[in-house]
Amino acid sequence: MKRFLILLCLFFTVLASIAMASCEPIKINYDNGIYHIILDGKKAEKKLKFVSSEKLMTNKEAHLTSRSILTINAGFFDPNNQKTISYIVTDRNTAADPLFNENLLMNPILRQNIDKITDRTEFRVVECDDKFHYEIVPHKTPVDFACSVVTSAQGGPMILPDLKLEEEFFILKKDGKIVRESASVLEKTARTVIGLKKCGREDEIHILVITNKNPKTIYEVRDLCKELGLDRAMAFDGGSSTSLSYKDSIDVVSTSDSGGRMLKSFMIYGGK
Repeated sequence: MKRFLILLCLFFTVLASIAMASCEPIKINYDNGIYHIILDGKKAEKKLKFVSSEKLMTNKEAHLTSRSILTINAGFFDPNNQKTISYIVTDRNTAADPLFNENLLMNPILRQNIDKITDRTEFRVVECDDKFHYEIVPHKTPVDFACSVVTSAQGGPMILPDLKLEEEFFILKKDGKIVRESASVLEKTARTVIGLKKCGREDEIHILVITNKNPKTIYEVRDLCKELGLDRAMAFDGGSSTSLSYKDSIDVVSTSDSGGRMLKSFMIYGGK
């Protein structure tokens, strides 16, 4: 019996090792207008960073400036004053804070819902005692004791495990009817999505860049994330902001301008 238990433990150890070994550093698949990017979470720990630019720039410009392997668009921003609507943390410091955006505070409807806007979902890289993990949580969710957020980007809405459209002020209802919609969540449009899925004992980071060739509502995105078996998922800015640059071989923009839209924040992988 003892020998059997030892063999059983060895068997599961080998299976776990195989599962972990199968996590490739980066994989990119394209099908029917959708880029599906998978990052090995273990290898991405110190290579993934969210950044915010003082002046707006295109995704391609951010890609070249940072010398990254992969660059996608991240948080929301106000194109009128070029200020952020999403929190961005870079190298453990807040790089962009929506509470410094006067347009949010001057608009009476936005001001009344500022707590919902500032608590929208974010993607975090968290370090605890020299170990890293990833979180997709509302911005105001505290980190555990002795842990710190290394880098993060807020967007929204949360897609999995549950859509948070009203809670994050992406829709506003009155008498049971939708009277206001943000980020075209109910419309078919291009989308940038990030999610997490277990690969062995580690997390995989899944990124969906949904192009204008196959636009989706946020409900359709939720269904796609479920089909892919993601555990948690959230949206970044989408529509005309949806952008992807990979090495010097892939460039995706969602505007008629071949250079792409001018943006505020980015996720870079493998940059300087």
